[in-house]
Amino acid sequence: MTIRVLIADDHAAIRAGLGLMLGGDPDVDVVGEAADGEAAVRNARALRPDVVLMDIRMPRMDGIEATRTIVGEGLADVLVLTTFDLDEYVFGALRAGAAGFLLKSTSAAALLDAVRRVAAGEGVVAPEVTRTLLDAFATSRPGGSGSPEQGHTPVGGDGGAADVVRRAGLTARELEVLEALARGLSNGQISAGLHITEATTKTHVSHLLAKLGCSSRVQAAILAREAGIA
Repeated sequence: MTIRVLIADDHAAIRAGLGLMLGGDPDVDVVGEAADGEAAVRNARALRPDVVLMDIRMPRMDGIEATRTIVGEGLADVLVLTTFDLDEYVFGALRAGAAGFLLKSTSAAALLDAVRRVAAGEGVVAPEVTRTLLDAFATSRPGGSGSPEQGHTPVGGDGGAADVVRRAGLTARELEVLEALARGLSNGQISAGLHITEATTKTHVSHLLAKLGCSSRVQAAILAREAGIA
């Protein structure tokens, strides 16, 4: 199946470059562009892409609010483009439900792989990036080894992440998968470690996301870290 992609970035040169990187793949169709968050939401509603490549810092409506709206309305999965300085914008996008994060300096091959994985429902784009994010959240949450940073509200809302996980009623296998997500593992790595198929892993991930009320596997991973899992 062809993966429909919308590119949202306020720099025309970056949009053009990303379009060229994706345009050579027969399985990817760049269906539109947006120069700001409002246009990203408007075009996502009109074009219904599978994946939105989203810059964070854009005029009118930033990428965080655009991500929140697009994910909240179920319009598409959002893959955030970032310079990855781990500032409040990156954390805000994750809280808004971004499915993954990608460095703007990425190669064409890595970009295509990331788009395919997000379209397939696998939000862990780059495990090393995910682990850095998780570690940052772990040290910035109340009770962590660092100081809480402004705007970094735990996924569990009031900080009761352990209660959220306990009330979710996860099965033993789902807890194992959640622990693996908290370590930044991909579906393939989880499947190999638990000796199950990738299809079964995807099913467990879908079930635990629904039970935990998380919109992405990265959110579930952070919740797990906040609950002391992994």
